[in-house]
Amino acid sequence: MKTINTSLALISLFLLFSCGKKEYNLEEVIEKNDKKELQELKEKLYHKQRELTLDLEKLDEALAAFEDKSRYTLIEAQNAEKKDFKHFIKVQGNVTTDENLLIYPEFSGVLEKIYVREGDQVKKGQLLAKIDDGGAQNQLAEMKAQRDLAKTRFERQERLWNQDIGSEIQFLEAQTTYEQLNNSVEQMQRQLNKSEIRAPFNGVVDEVITDQGQVVSQNQNAIFRIVNLQEMYVQANVPETYVGSIDKGSQAIVHLRALGIQLDKEIDRVSSYIEDSNRNFRVRLNLPDTIPNLKPNLIATLRINDYTNKEVVVIPENILQETAAGEFYVYVLEEIEDDAATATYKKVVPGRSYRGEIEILEGLTSEDQIVTEGARALKKGEKVRISTTEK
Repeated sequence: MKTINTSLALISLFLLFSCGKKEYNLEEVIEKNDKKELQELKEKLYHKQRELTLDLEKLDEALAAFEDKSRYTLIEAQNAEKKDFKHFIKVQGNVTTDENLLIYPEFSGVLEKIYVREGDQVKKGQLLAKIDDGGAQNQLAEMKAQRDLAKTRFERQERLWNQDIGSEIQFLEAQTTYEQLNNSVEQMQRQLNKSEIRAPFNGVVDEVITDQGQVVSQNQNAIFRIVNLQEMYVQANVPETYVGSIDKGSQAIVHLRALGIQLDKEIDRVSSYIEDSNRNFRVRLNLPDTIPNLKPNLIATLRINDYTNKEVVVIPENILQETAAGEFYVYVLEEIEDDAATATYKKVVPGRSYRGEIEILEGLTSEDQIVTEGARALKKGEKVRISTTEK
């Protein structure tokens, strides 16, 4: 409803009375100095003023149909949307695996034979290479023969001892000799087993580092790199600021930019320790085995959900305005008629923002229509023309 300025009404009243014949003489009434007569005239003038005000409002309403709406500020508007608001933090991580291993020899000698090539799939325990044992196999055969002889003597001496034949010392000497030789055979066998290099887990031969025929030394020359590509995960460091808002099960969006792949995942593990050097804690997300070309050390970008507010009004962040006093406001539409409306200033209390959207904690409802384009040039109570109203 348009408010009529009191001074305008008084001027109109003056003009009306000046154009017609007055029913009184104001100067004479004042000179009489009669309170009752003065009061009656005042009430009469107030009554006429009210009548004129109502008439002016009716005239304004009638003239509004002839008003040129093209002069109104053109704006766009939409309904304030109520939905779940989520905030994410962005961190960088790496694809890794717990089974990425350089294999070193446990036996010194010439690398006699390599049985696999780079890229081969191998099973746990599969023979990968053999190191020349330098005649240790012959020594083992001799030791086994001596052990077998010692075993025969011990068993014979044991039978005699059970028949109370022979001395106890003979029995104990035969037993000790056999056990010593047996232990020596087992020790030699374990040592010879180290001349055979076997796969420690299922995986892929990522690299053959040492060529066949080279001399290798125990725990010094890496021979293979074996990688298990079936149990890979992303690991990232998160600042300690978020230790109370990110936990196992938190939503995360994993982006493997090099592969053009994006995955919706949940945090599988959160470390219980904050590093002193960078004040970060680690998070881990397991990756499916079906991702093609996935490799260790691939860069992964993570967006982790650290805050959620359910069923809250969410608006575009760029329409939020701030006064010099630090108050926030938006323009909402009232008195909507066809494509015209009045833009009204409305104070709001904003919360967090994310990717161009901001939650409104107080001040708006889902029934409000908010000005989205053209709001920066508006004034309070200004008439506007609606270009687009989104439902």
